[in-house]
Amino acid sequence: MLSFTKMNGAGNDFVLLDNRSGHIRLNSDEIAFLCDRHRGIGGDGVLLLENPANGADFRMRYYNSDGGEAEMCGNGARCFARFANKVAGPFSELSFETPAGIIRAKLESQQVIVNLSPPYGLALNRKLQIQGEELTVHLLNTGVPHVVVLVDDLEATPVFELGKTIRYHPEFRPKGTNVNFVKALRPREIAIRTYERGVEAETLACGTGVTAAALIYSRLRSIDSPIRVRVRGGDWLEVGFVDVGEDFRDVALKGPADFAFEGAIELP
Repeated sequence: MLSFTKMNGAGNDFVLLDNRSGHIRLNSDEIAFLCDRHRGIGGDGVLLLENPANGADFRMRYYNSDGGEAEMCGNGARCFARFANKVAGPFSELSFETPAGIIRAKLESQQVIVNLSPPYGLALNRKLQIQGEELTVHLLNTGVPHVVVLVDDLEATPVFELGKTIRYHPEFRPKGTNVNFVKALRPREIAIRTYERGVEAETLACGTGVTAAALIYSRLRSIDSPIRVRVRGGDWLEVGFVDVGEDFRDVALKGPADFAFEGAIELP
């Protein structure tokens, strides 16, 4: 039997496993089974807590619900920090290794602030041919690649259909991209809907997508830090940053990380 903890960060939900012993070795089919909402536990991804290799407190491994490993997950990172605090703490601050770099987290009750690795690959006002029409998109990698599209009517946007088309666009081969649709609400507030690569559907929140959207919006509209972002699940996340002209530094994502339940499951 495999013991697990179920958590969510602003509705983005995960199965968390303590693998400091190194005994848990999951293949892609088993990860997809755990994330299956009918036959498994259900989740947008699986997070493994492991021992560090490069000087941080822990190592975080993140797998999307399709079983593929991803470099980073912002909402998952906040959940990971609270999970580590519960099973190996207590901590007020901690660090953990990811393929996107070392992430540092600060715990404030049910809220967690994660300092993200420096984003890169900013490209504004790129033109894509989508179904015979030209679409303006903006690009930024915040640990994983993101496309941001500004829209006037977020509710009417065909997030699944258009998101999937952009996700698999030849421009982003071979790995594809995450796709975010963003509407401005007030000068420092935006709303977002995200099609997540690896989940292959719209999710209630995407932390790295929220971060990419806030940074791109700040650059397009000359808005200073911080920027608040309302996700599909209804929660608000906050992105702080320092704009240094060509790049951003000290990028931080603040938001909730909630425990749902614990249990044990038998793998097929």
